[in-house]
Amino acid sequence: MSVTRKEATMDRTAHETAVLGGGCFWCLDAVFRELDGVTGVESGYAGGTTERPGYDAVCSGTTGHAEVVRVTFDPSVLSYRDLLAVFFAIHDPTTKNRQGHDIGTQYRSAIFAQTPEQRRIAETLVQELSTARLWPAPIVTEIADAAPFWPAERYHQDYFAQNPAQPYCMGVVAPKVAKFRKQFLDRLKRRTTTG
Repeated sequence: MSVTRKEATMDRTAHETAVLGGGCFWCLDAVFRELDGVTGVESGYAGGTTERPGYDAVCSGTTGHAEVVRVTFDPSVLSYRDLLAVFFAIHDPTTKNRQGHDIGTQYRSAIFAQTPEQRRIAETLVQELSTARLWPAPIVTEIADAAPFWPAERYHQDYFAQNPAQPYCMGVVAPKVAKFRKQFLDRLKRRTTTG
């Protein structure tokens, strides 16, 4: 069955994109792949000063990039606000340039708003969360305009599923995924089984 150009265009416009940084991209990638309404996740780099950065350069802290995920989602299933609610639940938005033992600007909490509406939603949610004082320290999440997104190397994509026994995955990623599953059980993608 072929798809017409109009149908393909309609399908693309039915989805939105978010670019988020919250520490190591392996954690965010693993969680967002399981969230209902998410149709694609790609790990990469954004917010820096050099073109086509690689993992080693970004980890050096000299490029200014953050490790991010580019999340494609269906807003009829998952709103941008609900996507951000998950984002804030799975990382610590109060630590500047770090998540746990991962330290450096590449691990900063960041939202790269793709539209003025995304910026408005992000700013409103940060204000609401700050007022609610859910954390003992102020939220330091950077809210920036869209920046060039550079895909990470192929081996970083879907890293947790490909490397579940890797020590970092076992000690850091797996607990975050477990916390997400427990907290957002009703938002998980439905698994189908075939017999």
